[in-house]
Amino acid sequence: MYIFMKIIIFLIVFCSLSLVSSHPQSYNAIFSFGDSLADTGNFLLSGAMTFPVIGKLPYGETFFKHATGRCSNGRLVIDFFGIKAENGVNFATAGATAIAAEYFYSKNIKILWTNISLTHQLGWFQEVKSNICATKKDCREYFKKSLFIVGEIGGNDYNYPSFLGGSIKQLKALVPLVVETIIEATSVLIEEGAVELIVPGNFPIGCSAVFLTIFGTTNKEAYDKHGCLKAYNAFSKYHNAKLKLGIENLRKEYPHAKIIYADYYGAAKRLIHSPKHYGFSNTLVACCGGGGPYNFNNSARCGHIGSKACLDASSFTNWDGIHLTEAAYHHIAKGLLNGPFISPSLTFPPINQI
Repeated sequence: MYIFMKIIIFLIVFCSLSLVSSHPQSYNAIFSFGDSLADTGNFLLSGAMTFPVIGKLPYGETFFKHATGRCSNGRLVIDFFGIKAENGVNFATAGATAIAAEYFYSKNIKILWTNISLTHQLGWFQEVKSNICATKKDCREYFKKSLFIVGEIGGNDYNYPSFLGGSIKQLKALVPLVVETIIEATSVLIEEGAVELIVPGNFPIGCSAVFLTIFGTTNKEAYDKHGCLKAYNAFSKYHNAKLKLGIENLRKEYPHAKIIYADYYGAAKRLIHSPKHYGFSNTLVACCGGGGPYNFNNSARCGHIGSKACLDASSFTNWDGIHLTEAAYHHIAKGLLNGPFISPSLTFPPINQI
């Protein structure tokens, strides 16, 4: 309960970033669930000490000029989505999984950053409800005009076993359970009154500096023409295809709801395909790290002794080997808010380009 209360206190900070009370058309609120790709400080406030470096510079150096608990040099996709709502509650927590942590412990996978899963975040949502609306009818009316973002979530479910040597075949065996968990959570929110929901897919992990470092090979055939690992990008596409199928089935079950698929894979891959078009000169090498071909060194990760940050993070897509830079997240958010990487489009599209 203590952890939950600290997260609730943090929501005031999140809302202050999202407040646009003069906006003529907007959502009542944004409710966000997920992992480090959307965490705006909950992991640090939970008291977790697994990855405390995100609580100090160079994390947060670009926009906030201080560390906020975001796993980036600045803002995340959710921060750019925040301009579309008058209020918001962010439950996302770095290291979180879709599947409950107990599952991974039962498989002897014990490197989890946190025990928090999507189920925990749904539980927090239930507790927050009483502070938002008094009756079930009031809640349904309020949630009808709110935006729910379910993820990105599931990436860590694959990261943890893969970092311990799990094969892609083993990762694929996890996909049905991960997707089922995400779809069930989305269903729960719809039953609570959510009408408009975004469910993002996974990024192209084969282009991530951490995967390129750990699973690098001398076999040139393993890489595509942009230098990404084909097999791991194919896995991301496999997960996304199964997730989209789950969303299609959910749409049939809840025809009144607007369930939106966010193509994080496509929105990010274009930055790799045409980097100069978006102002990037470095797409696979991390901005902040401790050396190596992709500037990712597990013994000198970003923020640790032996690492340093690049001088111009805006020219990099990758921040610390695992997460992206604010510049990359900005372009991804634009691709979602202004299209074409979101389907169907949001009810309240942005008036101006972000």
